[in-house]
Amino acid sequence: MKLTKSVVGKLWMTIIGLVLVVLIIVGFFLLEYINVKTDEQAQLDIRRLFIYTGIIGFLLSTFFAFFLSTKITQPLLELKKAADSIAEGDYSIRVPYRSNDEMGKLAQTFNQMSHKMEQSIHDLSHEKEQLGSILRSMNDAVITFDADGKVMLANPKGEDMLRFWKEGKGDNASSNSNYIPLPLIDLYKQVVRESKEKTSKIHLTNNAYSVVMTPLYSLNMVRGVVAVFRNITEEEQLEKLRKDFVANVSHELRTPLSMMQGYSEALLDDIASTYEERQELAKVINDESKRMSRLVHDFLDLARMEAGYVEMNFQQLNTTALLERVVRKFQTLAKEQGITLQLDCDDDLPILECADEDRLEQVLTNLIDNAFRHTQSGKNITIWAKSDTLNRKQGVKIAVTDEGAGIDPSDLPYIFERFYKADKARTRASNTGTGLGLSIVRNIIEAHHGTVDIVSEVGKGSTFFFIIPTACPKKIS
Repeated sequence: MKLTKSVVGKLWMTIIGLVLVVLIIVGFFLLEYINVKTDEQAQLDIRRLFIYTGIIGFLLSTFFAFFLSTKITQPLLELKKAADSIAEGDYSIRVPYRSNDEMGKLAQTFNQMSHKMEQSIHDLSHEKEQLGSILRSMNDAVITFDADGKVMLANPKGEDMLRFWKEGKGDNASSNSNYIPLPLIDLYKQVVRESKEKTSKIHLTNNAYSVVMTPLYSLNMVRGVVAVFRNITEEEQLEKLRKDFVANVSHELRTPLSMMQGYSEALLDDIASTYEERQELAKVINDESKRMSRLVHDFLDLARMEAGYVEMNFQQLNTTALLERVVRKFQTLAKEQGITLQLDCDDDLPILECADEDRLEQVLTNLIDNAFRHTQSGKNITIWAKSDTLNRKQGVKIAVTDEGAGIDPSDLPYIFERFYKADKARTRASNTGTGLGLSIVRNIIEAHHGTVDIVSEVGKGSTFFFIIPTACPKKIS
């Protein structure tokens, strides 16, 4: 605007100069005229000449003012208006140019600047949107803090964590979600003080998080930190399962090996003096070797199943015939232990279109064997089957119900884990299992695209049941 006023002032000075030049010329001619004529007629002519000169000067000044305003000040006003629009965020504005003089070149340069600014802003907005999309889609929580510990930016996962702390659900929760939570203050101070990336681990209720905190720089100074939280609960659980698995395998193998070693040394040292004692020691060694063989066989079988290396022989299967055959196999054991074993099947039990008969027999064998181990003499074990639905599709539900001691509710979520054994009071020391049977059951049923579960009540018994779809899935794995 200052530039426009300066130009207008110069224009008016130019116009005034032109008028003065005209007046000087007119005055010169008047002086000559006065020298010639000095009468009244001359004075009248002089008045007319001044009037005509004033009118002509005013018209010329007005004409030049509008002309120069149109040629110079109007383009400048358009440039100012366009600059105001850009300042308000409208980068698409352009200035029309009507000539190739300095004003036209200025308008062209302004338009080029506006175009480049628009392109730069568009690129920045695109990159910002991409960064925002990446942050929103991340499963990890990302939170940025400034140099004072105030929250600058957080993706949705990060906002959930801040809200979690604000509501006081976490350990040492912060009451103000706008600042760094208390569990992170020490790590935050270390990063700011040492200007180095730091890692740590925090726990929120039942979840574990790995925290990576990195400094943010501005002019070689730390202006804040960015913290990335990754949920490592599953990794920790897997690591715990791995350690427990190794410990359980070592324990399960060490027990029969120790017994076999001890009894074999007793035989070698002739501790057993009679034939009956030697037979008893040999029987113990034989039983423990069979137990270890079953353990190794079950372990390898389960490992192959979990790795997906076991081939399933899917074909049509008469469920009723399978159940009747398995029950007949256990009738002798039921009589020896004084347990009543009975079968209860629907008359119209459907045919399974895709089932592995040998694997399902293995499932039933494991479940019935488990029921026998935990059912006292004089009690009942019932195998029953009926039509049911699975995911709104027809299926067959098969269950094994015993009248044993039942399972504590706290053990039910882990009953199908490898080597997991419930209350030791349920297990007869003389006939313990390997702890892998139920894990094998779960893997076989899942390979049939079915589900397996348990219902149990302490003191009244347990019911293991599974449901398998009757129709063939589109893809059998």
